[in-house]
Amino acid sequence: MSRYFCHDHPDVLSLDTAILAARPGAVVLERSPFHPGGGGQLADRGRLAWASGETRVTGFETIDGTLWHLLAEPVEPAGTVQTTVDAGFRAAQTELHTGAHVLNALVYQQFNGALLTGAQLGDDGTARCDFDLPDVDNDRLRALEGALNDAIRQDLPVRYAWVPRAEAETQAGLLRSRSVAPPPSPDGMIRIVEIVGLDRQACGGTHLASTGRSRPLRILKIDNKGRHNRRVKYGVAS
Repeated sequence: MSRYFCHDHPDVLSLDTAILAARPGAVVLERSPFHPGGGGQLADRGRLAWASGETRVTGFETIDGTLWHLLAEPVEPAGTVQTTVDAGFRAAQTELHTGAHVLNALVYQQFNGALLTGAQLGDDGTARCDFDLPDVDNDRLRALEGALNDAIRQDLPVRYAWVPRAEAETQAGLLRSRSVAPPPSPDGMIRIVEIVGLDRQACGGTHLASTGRSRPLRILKIDNKGRHNRRVKYGVAS
């Protein structure tokens, strides 16, 4: 996973930066506050403004290791620009992603190291996590809602570290997905997200500074997806 500016500066949602390359409808920035999505997290939304215009940032693509910001119009700005992340959308994704880690931790601990098989955060205040849980009583999964909100009430700090990929592979539970592992940064490091006292796992997404900044969460639905997978849908309590 690349080292994004937002990993080190998660509270910076607007900054002035230079355009390094451009084509109609896309630019490469010297620095970018945007998170491009991945691992189930939706990409940031926002705006790009320059001396003679403004447009929306609608997505991202990586070509030969370079992150391109896709624009809503076929413009080709140059020079210095101001970038602004949609703060509300980032906050909603960050809240759901932190909740996903709490849920993942509880499943891993209470169901003998069950691995994640997929995840997707929505733009409607809900998300889902899929787990490799054959023959599990779905009521046991629904019962995790209490522990999920206990972790929120405890206001556990969330911390970050980078460790060598080889080291991460030797520590049980850091690489939590059954099918994929986060790619290392160019220097061979893996980003580890720690919810203090609860969980440590590799992840490149954005998270709250502590679990207590989340609103209460509800487990909305449990689906059987094939013989092994259990899909847990959760969302922000209304």
